[in-house]
Amino acid sequence: MAENERKVSLIPLGGLGEIGKNMMAIRYGNSILVIDCGLTFPEDELLGVDVVIPDYTYLLENRQMVKGIIVTHGHEDHIGALPYVLKDLNVPVYGTKLTLALIQAKLKEQGNFNGVRLQQVKPRDTLKIGPFRVEFIHVSHSIADTVALAIHTPVGTIVHTSDFKIDYTPIDGEVFDFYKFAELGEKGVLVLMSDSTNVERPGFTMSERVVGGTFDEVFRRARERIIIASFASNIHRVQQIISTAYKYNRKVAVVGRSMVNVVNIAQEIGYLNIPEGTLVELSELAHLPKNQTVIISTGSQGEPMSALTRIARNDHRQIEIVPGDTVIISALPIPGNEKLVARTVDQLFKQGADVYHEAVEGVHVSGHASQEELKLVLSLVKPKFFVPVHGEYRMLIKHARLAEELGIPPENIFVAENGQVMEFTREEGNFNGRVTAGRLLIDGLGVGDVGNIVLRDRKQLAQDGLLIVVLTLSKETGSVVAGPDIISRGFVYVRESEELLDEAKERVRQALDKCSERKVNDWSTIKGNIRDNLSKFLYEKTRRRPMILPIIMEV
Repeated sequence: MAENERKVSLIPLGGLGEIGKNMMAIRYGNSILVIDCGLTFPEDELLGVDVVIPDYTYLLENRQMVKGIIVTHGHEDHIGALPYVLKDLNVPVYGTKLTLALIQAKLKEQGNFNGVRLQQVKPRDTLKIGPFRVEFIHVSHSIADTVALAIHTPVGTIVHTSDFKIDYTPIDGEVFDFYKFAELGEKGVLVLMSDSTNVERPGFTMSERVVGGTFDEVFRRARERIIIASFASNIHRVQQIISTAYKYNRKVAVVGRSMVNVVNIAQEIGYLNIPEGTLVELSELAHLPKNQTVIISTGSQGEPMSALTRIARNDHRQIEIVPGDTVIISALPIPGNEKLVARTVDQLFKQGADVYHEAVEGVHVSGHASQEELKLVLSLVKPKFFVPVHGEYRMLIKHARLAEELGIPPENIFVAENGQVMEFTREEGNFNGRVTAGRLLIDGLGVGDVGNIVLRDRKQLAQDGLLIVVLTLSKETGSVVAGPDIISRGFVYVRESEELLDEAKERVRQALDKCSERKVNDWSTIKGNIRDNLSKFLYEKTRRRPMILPIIMEV
């Protein structure tokens, strides 16, 4: 490839124009490197869907080119799709110690761990993966072991910040690697991809230590038991809870499956420092005075089956709120979860608890950079081209404007959508077509088998219910032998609607008579006539459109 023909492509498969399901492909020649492989949780209209992952058709179509997947950190929106993608793509996965431990647990849970190649890296490591030379750079985030990436290609260096913030006083003492970002900026960076999640917030994001100070104040004032709900993955937050509990001579128990799993993993790999005797089983707390106990729980998002929500509903078999308990919800509601969280807070107050939640300053800080930190990274890296990532469309636009304010020419800023191909040479960048991108819906064991038609049916069933018409026809004469019988589910209460259903049966008979007069013996036509007749009648009577399912049997 001639020098002036060399080009590198960035192909976002998820994470642009949305929060979650992050996945970015970088292609040079016949080699593809994938950054992150995440999921997102379904919106309300995705009825029955468990999780949503990126459509990775492009990777399957080019499976021979995929050299590996690099995971920047262990949050679900960066690792959650791996169990599904790795079933189809047998490629190595690179990540830091905690990230790989969380991936390992996830793969074992899904039952497809065998044969997966996990390669551990650490900050300041450099790896050669195909034509790419990848440097791993330590950054701060709301989970330990997060790394940014510098990907050196024959065309130039691409920097991907991952999710990050700049924390000058991190809990683990590992400060954001300013030196490496500045060094890369000095040598020259072709493209910077940067986290846009908090671009709408002015100033700086507060340090994680602020939360520790709030915990100290709350623990000092608390009269009885303390219950704290947080994201399971934020082990620095968990560490601060344990350290504060030890300071005030309180024992700590952990509830909620994901919290128990993460605490166990973090302990095993030495990422939690727990003083001896501080962590106890939940059953042991019953024998201790309440003012000597702390419970760390899942449920900071009001999830219906989580530990805190069940406690708030008085539905937990071991924990019951009593007046005087202190509850701290140490997380911001993810957009869409506000009502769930508010309901949980209300129920806790009703039971007599003192509740500290997001409205109270200092019980939670974000893991994402605000405007001044984003500006600092742009100033350090000094990229030729800029691509805002990880954010809804308005966030990408605002991040682009921020970069423009700092002197990056507008023509060198690329606000892309999932599936849009961005091509860069040493001198210029362009959009060049699209690849397949979108979402795959996971429902139970089904991957991608729930589409628009299934969702439309589910929506109709949820809104207007189902009416099943059962009848038996004679094979010889085509006359009705039995029925029609009507079964209603979610449409009307049968005992109170006998007159309506009797009329409905009459309409079915009329439809059958018409078919008989026209000598129609094709089942699909008969079913269609029954459906049309009945649908029109029911809409006139009820202004509802239930799903009508005719079932015909022959004898």
